Parts: sequence; structure tokens; C-alpha cells
Amino acid sequence: MKYMNKEEFDTTNVFGIGNPNDAYAQYFDGQSYLNPLTEPGACPVFLANVTFEPGARNHWHIHHADKGGGQLLICTAGEGWYQEEGKEAVSLTPGTVITIPANVKHWHGAKKDSWFSHIAVEVPGENTSAEWLEAVSEEDYNAL
Repeated sequence: MKYMNKEEFDTTNVFGIGNPNDAYAQYFDGQSYLNPLTEPGACPVFLANVTFEPGARNHWHIHHADKGGGQLLICTAGEGWYQEEGKEAVSLTPGTVITIPANVKHWHGAKKDSWFSHIAVEVPGENTSAEWLEAVSEEDYNAL
């Protein structure tokens, strides 16, 4: 279900909006929020609820790993998009789970007309790192 009204969206966003995602703002177009669900270092798997305002999305990026690694997205509220390089965008709704292998260029974020949240899971691996790339073009995003 799409939500333009934040107060209405908040009633469905069961993991909470968290704080503005200022540390990674340079890699996002539009406002995003981060609510860590596990404490880095205290748990071998980092999970965070990431919330995007309508139209917000991250830039193209790659989760590198020599072995294992990658990312899982578990969609929890609102509606969004996920796209791998060279493939069609996938519509995201609550209950959708996206498995992103290591070393795959991709982006994800909200639809133009809805708030959106997903739980991001960093898959453990060897020599993992994230490489942030170019923004998703307005032309490509608006064509969705």
C-alpha cells in the first residue's frame, strides 16, 4: 500500500523510522532514515530498518566480497523499487524479500508516491566493503 501521509505510514512502519541517515546522505537522493536493529560488533549480522521519504533512493552501489557477502532486503512498509544493473526494476511491497549477491551493482528506494521501509541485512563474508557509485538518473527513475 502506498503512503504519502507520513503519520499514516508511521502506523505501519513497525520497526520505527530512526534518525536521519546523515552519515550516508551523500549517497542518497532525498531523505532517508536509519534505525539499527542490532548493535555492530555485538552481533555477527547487522540489521537496520531503512526508511525513505517519497522519491528518495540510494545511489548505485556494490557490496563487494571475496567470499559470502551481499545484502538482503526485507520490505516492511510502503512501496519502493529495487534494480540491478542491466535488469528491469522490481516493485517492492511489504513481504518482498530481495537477495542481492556480492559484487552486483544495484540501487533501491521509495516510489515517487510513497514512503517506504525495508530491513537491510549485511550478509557476512570475507573482505567485504561497499562501493558507492553514481546517482540513479532522474530520467531513469521518473520512467518507472
